[in-house]
Amino acid sequence: MGGYKPIMFAMRKTIYLAGGCFWGVQAYFKMLEGVIETKVGYANGTTAFPKYEDLKSGKADHAETVKVVYDDEKISLTKLLEHYLRFVDPYSIDKQGHDEGHQYRSGVYYEDVLDGVEVNAYFAEHLEKNYAIEVIKLCNFFPAESYHQDYLDKNPGGYCHVNLKLVKDEEKKKQN
Repeated sequence: MGGYKPIMFAMRKTIYLAGGCFWGVQAYFKMLEGVIETKVGYANGTTAFPKYEDLKSGKADHAETVKVVYDDEKISLTKLLEHYLRFVDPYSIDKQGHDEGHQYRSGVYYEDVLDGVEVNAYFAEHLEKNYAIEVIKLCNFFPAESYHQDYLDKNPGGYCHVNLKLVKDEEKKKQN
């Protein structure tokens, strides 16, 4: 007779990463084995329901951010941070690649205070003290307009400051 078979659930965790224009950041992280889903949006601003034009015009002060949901048993927060530092200039203020402005600041925003402790410890070990990456609790996150979601999949020739070739073959999601 068939015995009891436990159902395996992924250990889903979430971290929010800002590293310049969110198109490339999303494209990079969604390639990684263990990343379950990504969503681009606007984080840690002082207004509700901002739109892209609000950020461009300065009416909103959010950071372009990618929500990264991942399976902690397949990829750790530390590994995600290692990837993040492959393409983010941690000492640049309000600028990544050719994108300049407060919306392009770099940041790691967490929901779980223990994740914040882990991020701060990782950066303290791997970066000089004067790094410009915000490491703060997530205050808010508003999904970006639908045309921004998976932008580089829809527009393969679109601008991207993130070098997607930095993801090694063995780090990529397995093809079914």
